[in-house]
Amino acid sequence: MLPSLVIGALMLAAWQIITLTDSVADYLLPSPAEVLRAFWRGVENGLFWRYTRTTLQESMIGFAIGALVALPMGYGIARSRLLATAIQPYLAASQALPAVALAPILTLWFGYGLKPIAVLCALIVFFPMVINTAVGITTVDREVIAAARVDGAGFWPMVRYIEAPLAMPIILAGMRTSLTLSVTGAIVGEFVLGDRGLGGLLEIARGNFDTPLVFATIVMLMLLAMTLYYSAWVLERVLTRKLGL
Repeated sequence: MLPSLVIGALMLAAWQIITLTDSVADYLLPSPAEVLRAFWRGVENGLFWRYTRTTLQESMIGFAIGALVALPMGYGIARSRLLATAIQPYLAASQALPAVALAPILTLWFGYGLKPIAVLCALIVFFPMVINTAVGITTVDREVIAAARVDGAGFWPMVRYIEAPLAMPIILAGMRTSLTLSVTGAIVGEFVLGDRGLGGLLEIARGNFDTPLVFATIVMLMLLAMTLYYSAWVLERVLTRKLGL
């Protein structure tokens, strides 16, 4: 933790020096102390909890939807050359579509509220999970698979006892990245679709010219993303140790 703490301290010191020299107006860049006070007020009065709970719900539902589609598709791409040839160009093309452009379309289809934001999150997390699942499955030792088939392993036993455990570290790495990206999807959706979640709180603070609250909300977003990332990392370590990988 020491290197990251040192970098954080240096960034805070540089930030404080900039604000003390009055080279930037307060309404453009508040001091760290002002941001800390705004952050503490938001924690104390429950403001951040209300908005964070909404963003977390949207991102988790979107992540779950994305995983339900991406994991089987990634496996299919890894095991079927025909499916890979048919789908991969469209997967690559989908990454050129900006999430901001998709949000209004999803609003037309699903209306306002949780549904369009969850679908947007699912679309954002979908790609890395598909790719990591496909890569993880293709890296499984072919000799191990051949030996299991000789011993009479069918499709489901092969997936459950051979392919899934051996590919698990790469698959979990993709899911960890996607879990963090799901927060980004939720924020983009909240920007476009109304005053929901932390994205909506950012819009409200910006509209009120409350720059300290804007920065405090950004800090809350960073903490949320870090919490999800390291929670997934801990789960990944536990699973890989349990599987003996």
